[in-house]
Amino acid sequence: MNQKVRSGWRNIAIVGPYLSGKTTLLESLLFVTGAISRKGSVADGNTVGDSTPEARQRNMTVEVSAAYTEYGGVNFTFLDCPGSIEFAQEAYNALIGVGSAVVVCEPDVSRVLTLAPLFKFLDDWEIPHLVFINKMDRPTSRFTDVLNALKTVSSRPLVPHQYPIRKGETVTGFIDLVTEQAFQFHPGAPSDPIPLPESLKAEEQAARQEMLEELANFDDHLLEELLEDIEPPQEEIERDLKMELGADLIVPVFLGVAAEDYSVRHLLDALLRETPEPSETAKRRGLKAAKDKPIAQVLKTYYTPQGGKQSLVRVWNGTLTDGMNVNGLRIGGIYRLMGQEQKSTQEAHVGEIVSLGRLETAQTGDTLSDDGELELSRVDRLSPVFALAIAPERRKDEVKMSGALAKLVEEDPGLMWEQHGDTHEIILWGQGDIHLQVALDRLRRKYNLPMGTHLPKVQYKETIRQGVDSIHGRYKHQSGGHGQFGDVYLAIQPLPRGEGFQFSETIVGGVVPKQYIPGVETGVREYLDKGPLGFPVVDVAVTLTNGGYHSVDSSEQAFKQAARLAMQAGMPQCNPILLEPIASVEISTPNDFTSKVLQLISTRRGQILGYEAIAGWKGWDKVSAYLPQAEMQNLIVELRSLTMGVGFFNWQYDRLQQVPEKLTERVLAQFSDE
Repeated sequence: MNQKVRSGWRNIAIVGPYLSGKTTLLESLLFVTGAISRKGSVADGNTVGDSTPEARQRNMTVEVSAAYTEYGGVNFTFLDCPGSIEFAQEAYNALIGVGSAVVVCEPDVSRVLTLAPLFKFLDDWEIPHLVFINKMDRPTSRFTDVLNALKTVSSRPLVPHQYPIRKGETVTGFIDLVTEQAFQFHPGAPSDPIPLPESLKAEEQAARQEMLEELANFDDHLLEELLEDIEPPQEEIERDLKMELGADLIVPVFLGVAAEDYSVRHLLDALLRETPEPSETAKRRGLKAAKDKPIAQVLKTYYTPQGGKQSLVRVWNGTLTDGMNVNGLRIGGIYRLMGQEQKSTQEAHVGEIVSLGRLETAQTGDTLSDDGELELSRVDRLSPVFALAIAPERRKDEVKMSGALAKLVEEDPGLMWEQHGDTHEIILWGQGDIHLQVALDRLRRKYNLPMGTHLPKVQYKETIRQGVDSIHGRYKHQSGGHGQFGDVYLAIQPLPRGEGFQFSETIVGGVVPKQYIPGVETGVREYLDKGPLGFPVVDVAVTLTNGGYHSVDSSEQAFKQAARLAMQAGMPQCNPILLEPIASVEISTPNDFTSKVLQLISTRRGQILGYEAIAGWKGWDKVSAYLPQAEMQNLIVELRSLTMGVGFFNWQYDRLQQVPEKLTERVLAQFSDE
């Protein structure tokens, strides 16, 4: 880009599985850099991140929180991202705007698999990232075992940057593999340099050699030095780490204890020294813009009680100023965020992540510029996998419900809602039960809209297995003056599945005048909204074959009523059957759990079509199947339970299929009770 880039900004996402300690790490980063004078804790509900009532009630991150600080002459913006898979859309939308990411995980081999989807996303978008193994004061697994497990879920090579110093099973410090300097942890104080323990020299050398060999895979000069047993200078190693991390070729690995600030300063040093500058990140995104042209992208949308709509944006190029027009919208305030707190500023420069006020029509993912012509890539929306039918507890709230839902989806694109035509229910879709419960809590808190909920009704239909050639319907009504008279004969026949409804007439001699035939069709259609079993009727052909009329008393309305009477008499004679919607489902799972997933499908009346390895996903399978929609309402809950929370699926409606007879009796009995 042909512009002088301010290199004084870095923006870093903090990501990782639920309970790995991301918010605690953010608190530590802000504390050791002096941005806050006292550390909060997740348990006490007083952290900079997780500042909403929904997050604090659950002790978990449920939306992106931004915070800024300064270290080593560089300004940092950190984005604390949700770790639960149910809020992955939030994290992904934010990740595409950062220069790099810190992946926080626990020293537990059994939980490493939960990182697989996150690593895949980071690598697909070529987002530089490093790993911080947290909670090393109480490791469940040894460092080397965790490192080897991490390698199985990352397509990029993992490079150890530090090596732990242990006293028994307790980690008391670490060795920096670049400088070979050892450090001792101290509560409430920076780590002290200490002599490298003699007992760890062999292990340290092996870990350091592993690091150098990985770096040499991308640096021929370093490779020559290693082959000739020449000790590479520290500056060369640091230069390689910066270059290869910035190009998303390697994943450096750090360790520490965020709750005690152990190793956090050394992590900051690495972020300062090795993460890419804003200009490099822009090149990675393929951004080639004119000099000084303002370009930004919306990473997150907030609705706040005081400030209205706020758009969290990454500035990719140029400078944004308060009052400037972008995409035809006037910026109504620029703010740097510290959790819920805002600090006003007049301008935002390349590399900054700030909040812009009053961009009423801007959506998450939108590219903002002075002419609105540029469009950067945005994250695909995740397919919804869990639904609840919702209704306001107070009837008067129905009027404002759609507006509140629209804002809710703007804030969280992982949600969607619809009003179903058959069941007339308002359906709220999301990524899981907790996801929807958080959304319902927001509706109550932000918009004073308490909701009642239940599982959505299955959209059953009915059809017929045999026909009748001639069924008579006569409507005759006399109440003084002109009466009502309509007389029809209908033929009712089944159609192949998926053909819908067909109406025709074979009237001869004008026994039913043409102006009354539309009334016959209307009467038939109205009846088919609720057939003899109580559900909408599909795949039926109805033919008007004969009838009669009265020159004075007949009307279109009378023939509509006659047609309904004929259908009421004829349809029960056509052997009606119940149909249920069948979905085509593709379930993605680590292959360690494929057999369990196959069993899960079978127990839900599913038809397994096969399974195969997923291209680009090391150790993952995709299982294809047909599943009745009635069996999918809590499928995601059980799937995640079987797959350590990482399994997911995509689905789409495929067809209608007859419900088994025993199940039909149960459905009809339940419907009758309702």
